Amino acid sequence: MLYGPVGAGKSSFVNSADSALRGRIAGRAQTDAISGSSHTKEYKTYKIEKDDKSYYPFVFNDIMGLERNANNGVHVDDIILALKGHVKEGFTFNPFTKMSTDYYYYNSNPSLDDKVHVMVCVIPADSVSLINEKILDKFKQVRAAATELGIPQMAILTKVDQACPEVKRDINNLHKSKYLKEQVEKFSYLLGLPVNCIFLLKNYESEIDTSNEISVPILAALKQMVNYGEDYLNDH
Repeated sequence: MLYGPVGAGKSSFVNSADSALRGRIAGRAQTDAISGSSHTKEYKTYKIEKDDKSYYPFVFNDIMGLERNANNGVHVDDIILALKGHVKEGFTFNPFTKMSTDYYYYNSNPSLDDKVHVMVCVIPADSVSLINEKILDKFKQVRAAATELGIPQMAILTKVDQACPEVKRDINNLHKSKYLKEQVEKFSYLLGLPVNCIFLLKNYESEIDTSNEISVPILAALKQMVNYGEDYLNDH
């Protein structure tokens, strides 16, 4: 499951992983670059198709973005319900109230398949120093719930090209940038995630073709997600 503030690049990462695996630009997860509010309203699951028409053995769950205002963005309690597998596909998030147990989209008897196996925080690399205290508090609530449930956690810092001019000039400077290294360390300190669980990458957003330089960091993060998911399944 991908979670994070509005505009962080959650849906874009779904498209980017799809693009990197299929070798062509994909855009199944709809995004909105200008509204300033979460474009994702429903709890949605994405599969990625292989060339032989079968699917890769993992799915992405995309949710509404977090906002600092209590009356906007996804309700923290709904994220926690989703972690536990209680939220059905197609549920429309309501910032004003959490899902009730008698609602149609409430899954009262979740299977292991329904539960979240890996929780991934998504945040723009140029926003780490600007994280609002209320957003950070929501991060910590979600993280505490995932920890209690034994769900592995990691993070991806997106929009690295917007955060660092060196990387914008040449994506190969991604892991040479002192600034981005500092952002990883800062986010590690803020959220309590180990540095080796935080990945830097650029989503496919303006590109019309895929490239190894952009795809490799995306696939490295995806590989870790799959590894963590296997660890969770082995433990449960």
